[in-house]
Amino acid sequence: MIVRYSHLRPEKTPPALTSGPFCAVIITDVCVSEVWRERTTEWLVQNGCLYAVAWGVDCEEWHDSVDSANLSEFEYGDYPDERFVMTTWHAKDPLSEAFWFAGQCVFHPTVELTETIIVHVSNESREAEMLQIFADSQTPPHDD
Repeated sequence: MIVRYSHLRPEKTPPALTSGPFCAVIITDVCVSEVWRERTTEWLVQNGCLYAVAWGVDCEEWHDSVDSANLSEFEYGDYPDERFVMTTWHAKDPLSEAFWFAGQCVFHPTVELTETIIVHVSNESREAEMLQIFADSQTPPHDD
């Protein structure tokens, strides 16, 4: 599976996404406005996010916002199984465990997810660090 990093500066317009069905690992280092969080989760759902793993500041609110964005896309009515967005939040887990979950446990019941996008909401980009933590989290520890 392809793993990419997307840095989002708080309260700024998200970049364009060209992606297939994907898992978004939403890593939040800072508080943001509810309006911006809602716009951002709508952007994720509209661009193909079918699973969202939330970790960090206000991760439960991010989880709920993704759920709401999925429901509002279909005007709170029925939606096709292939557009259902699954969500989890990992408030009490270390980042490495949230990344492990995203790499080892995430699946969609009707659509193959083609990539994982680390969506990092932060004032500063930490692409190399986040990609390395993700990669390290996928390797089981060795017993010495």
